[in-house]
Amino acid sequence: MSSQLEKEFVEQLETNQNIVHKICRLYTDNQDAHNDLFQEVTIQLWKAYPKFRGDSKFSTWMYRVALNTAITLYRKSKRSVQTQRYDTVEFKIEDTTEDDETMEQLTLLYGAVKQLNDIEKALVFLYLEDKNYKEIAETLGITEVNARVKMNRIKTKLTNIINP
Repeated sequence: MSSQLEKEFVEQLETNQNIVHKICRLYTDNQDAHNDLFQEVTIQLWKAYPKFRGDSKFSTWMYRVALNTAITLYRKSKRSVQTQRYDTVEFKIEDTTEDDETMEQLTLLYGAVKQLNDIEKALVFLYLEDKNYKEIAETLGITEVNARVKMNRIKTKLTNIINP
């Protein structure tokens, strides 16, 4: 890979790395797993970058690669023995400006989202990132109508999880 291409990649990754961290937070239960997934996503982005044509925004392409990598590894990990239970992990958000009530709500939200299947998690993540249904559909490889229908069903499902 040329040094110019490397430089562009590193700049794009640095600018958009929070996307990957958020996805890692959704699909992992501890910091070590988060770091491993972040590394794997970065490797996959690096391998695929020379093929990035620029037909979409880099961030949209990055979402797709990161979500596909996370989903693939998540499915593989479900086949193996789980070494740490979800309820033993405390979610921490690095932003110290959050108050206790907000942190409690975020923990509740992450707990509810973790109960969804992998595609539903990805859809919720993109929705919470204020992506429109067209972008969500493009990123997940589904139709815009399908994205809307799934999101409405997920909203009901999350409501039932949070308020049984």
